[in-house]
Amino acid sequence: MIAKIVGVIILTVVLVAIDMGKLAIPFFLIGLVVVAGWEAMRQVPQQQAWVVERLGKFHSVLEPGLNWITPFLDKVAYRHSLKETPLDVPEQVCITKDNTQLGVDGIIYYQVTDPKLASYGSSNYVNAVTQLAQTTLRSEIGKMELDKTFESRDEINRQVVSVLDEAGRTWGVKVLRYEIKNLTPPEAILRSMQAQITAEREKRALIAKSEGQRQEEINLAEGVKQAAVLQSEGERTSQINKAEGEAKALTTIADATAEAVRTVAAAMNEPGGMNAANLKVAEQYIAAFAGLAKTNNTMIVPGNVADVATLIGTAMNTLNTIKSGNGAAGQKQA
Repeated sequence: MIAKIVGVIILTVVLVAIDMGKLAIPFFLIGLVVVAGWEAMRQVPQQQAWVVERLGKFHSVLEPGLNWITPFLDKVAYRHSLKETPLDVPEQVCITKDNTQLGVDGIIYYQVTDPKLASYGSSNYVNAVTQLAQTTLRSEIGKMELDKTFESRDEINRQVVSVLDEAGRTWGVKVLRYEIKNLTPPEAILRSMQAQITAEREKRALIAKSEGQRQEEINLAEGVKQAAVLQSEGERTSQINKAEGEAKALTTIADATAEAVRTVAAAMNEPGGMNAANLKVAEQYIAAFAGLAKTNNTMIVPGNVADVATLIGTAMNTLNTIKSGNGAAGQKQA
């Protein structure tokens, strides 16, 4: 395009020179200088590197900014971007170690580090990087079984990057990273894997259910055990309390009986005490016979019903004998 513009300008200058005579030569020289200056100026954008050839041979690399070259001798042969560039790797079919077909695609991130090598080290470094990535990927997938490939993405990525980075040094390219995008097994393998996953989930569900039932039975048994222990402890405490209560009652009754006997004995020693005792015995005697008459069909009576006084006298003699025995015992102790 520039050559055409220069040709048009020169032709215009020549025509003007023919028409203007002597004034045409200065105008021709000025136009030639302008065209040469324009042709010599090159403005390189940031993060780019331009390779300059002089008469078909490498001359220099233009850095970002304003640069000058020799017009009509130098030309910009290659333009390289120094930015990190993503490169999509087409999907390819790989064979795993267990002879399973697997569709794999990925993406490469690379960067031009040496514009000269990128221009002359390979005729097409992008195609070279892509092809090498595919062959390396097939090699790495072939070393693994199908199940292992899904678990070893990071390892595969590292191996591919290592190989590409080593080869890219001669191409002026640095491979920063490689990422596998998709691993696509055949449809039959997908169905088999889905069935395996379903079976595994059902297995885990059954195990979880059995563990729950087991824990439930353990908890119930533990509850029954604790309830039995608490019940036995309650019964034991209840029996102890009942026994202590009965012992307390017996002691209280015995103390009361002893106190009553002492009170009766003291009352019999007082004036009129014997007469009161005779009256009490007679009342109890008559009440006993009355009770027998109410609770039994057969009545028990003494041989001589009229001789009640004799029975009372006999009872009082017994009381006197007991009293005399108690008095003698007291004197012996004194």
